[in-house]
Amino acid sequence: MEGLSRRLRAALPQDRMTRADVVAGLPGAVGSVPDGMAAGVLAGVSPVAGLYASMAGPLFGGLATSTQLMVISTTSASALAAGSALSDVAAEDRASALVLLTLIAGVVMIAAAALRLGRYTRFVSHSVMTGFLLGIAANIVFGQLPDLTGVSARGDVAAAKAVFVVTHPGEIDVPSLVTGTLAIAVLVGFARTRLRLIASLGALVVPTLLVLAAGWDSVRRVSDAGAIPSGFPLPHLPDITAISPSLIGGAAAVAVIVLVQGAGVADAAPNPNGRRSQANRDFTAQGVGNVAAALFRGMPVGGSVGQTALNSAAGARTRWAAIWSGVWILAILVAFAGVVGRVPMPTLAAVLIVAAIGSLDPTRVSAIWSSGFTSRIALAVTFLATLLLPVTAAVGVGVALSLLLQLNQEAMDLKVVRLRVDGDRLVEELPPKRLSDNEIVILDVYGSLFYAGARTLQARLPDPAGAHAPAVILRLRGRTTASATFLTVVADYAHRLDASAGRLYLSGVDQGIRALWTDELLAAQGVSVEFFEATPTVGESTLLAYAEARVRTREAG
Repeated sequence: MEGLSRRLRAALPQDRMTRADVVAGLPGAVGSVPDGMAAGVLAGVSPVAGLYASMAGPLFGGLATSTQLMVISTTSASALAAGSALSDVAAEDRASALVLLTLIAGVVMIAAAALRLGRYTRFVSHSVMTGFLLGIAANIVFGQLPDLTGVSARGDVAAAKAVFVVTHPGEIDVPSLVTGTLAIAVLVGFARTRLRLIASLGALVVPTLLVLAAGWDSVRRVSDAGAIPSGFPLPHLPDITAISPSLIGGAAAVAVIVLVQGAGVADAAPNPNGRRSQANRDFTAQGVGNVAAALFRGMPVGGSVGQTALNSAAGARTRWAAIWSGVWILAILVAFAGVVGRVPMPTLAAVLIVAAIGSLDPTRVSAIWSSGFTSRIALAVTFLATLLLPVTAAVGVGVALSLLLQLNQEAMDLKVVRLRVDGDRLVEELPPKRLSDNEIVILDVYGSLFYAGARTLQARLPDPAGAHAPAVILRLRGRTTASATFLTVVADYAHRLDASAGRLYLSGVDQGIRALWTDELLAAQGVSVEFFEATPTVGESTLLAYAEARVRTREAG
């Protein structure tokens, strides 16, 4: 028992809990009620799944975060991705499948943390991520128009459903439209006052009272989507018999979305104590939050931009604020479960639409659009993929596009310069396109020589054809690794120089590269290369290579 108690104490935040943290958790909990319910609707399940996730995510995930103000709760992107992954699952099986998907996503996140993959989040292009979030926002707005207007819309994608609503105005249910419009008015109106912290709650309460007072039975309620359990929620083990390859793929897509978004939240919410956030620890926290959400029959959770901002605005100081947010939601669930079922569905659609529109950042989009053709392509392609394809497929397009952009940038952002020896100095000049007889050329390369970069270098090396006994010194100082592609490029160029009675010299070579490029390896490929390993004195090995090249050139001449 003593060992268990010690482990439990170690799991709790070491920061001292303050009154400000306890109080700050309450506005977050109040805001999480409509947000969580709306996320459940977005995923195509009962809003209760979102409520349970909004309770379990911050309560358990908050125990492990390194980003102290991060709130792990439901997010629109993960909800939409989860709903997309379950689009082919029968309605009666969707709730259990969602719980299993959440559990798998949590395990994937914990595994990513164990493998220390946090550093790879930086490889997701800013343009790609912005295009994806724009597509998510557009999908939310289009997809919630039917609930806002009370129309039973048809369509394979959210945009098609929005078009159906616009082209069939006669099917709009006026009480539903009035209810949703009132909720939007309350959200926008409260946002301009001191009541902004409870704007989402007001958007639920005011329209609900109107619907009850007017007796509008045509307006769909939360209880129409499923029974609302009462009492204290208890953990349940998911039904693992529902597992399938598509479910695993959907869970992986959700994990990617959550982890990349979480990294963005960590950047936007620096720790008050000045400590740097640890990506892998935040991975673990979000994984734990998802496992806990699954055990309480919830849906995927992750670092929430909105809830984290609300947590900070409410005066949070430590991780205890997020944990208390989960505690307050638990209290709300126990005390007001019966009231939840009476909430009109158009109000949840209104919450989602306002949040989606509010997430748009025209300044960021304008900056990306002004950054060049490549950034525009990345933004536009990801936006259209998110708008027209299932979210899981759009994530794959985004990841692939990020990798292609990285490789393209490495290939394009490569510069070759000539170093002219001026006494004991090296002066940069433009490199020649062709080599001359007995010419000695020292080349330095700026940029990556990995894969595409090595091929770009190959295209920019001076042509030795027609020259007699030229010498090329390729400076490699500061490069600690060399790809197989770069070795192929070096071997090919050495052969071309040999054909002209010339020689290739590599200067500033790291010991690790030299250990890999053994004489036996080069001899097996028929490659003749002179190595000059790097020394503590910058330029020394290059000057030594230059001196030897001069001797050889004089002998050849």
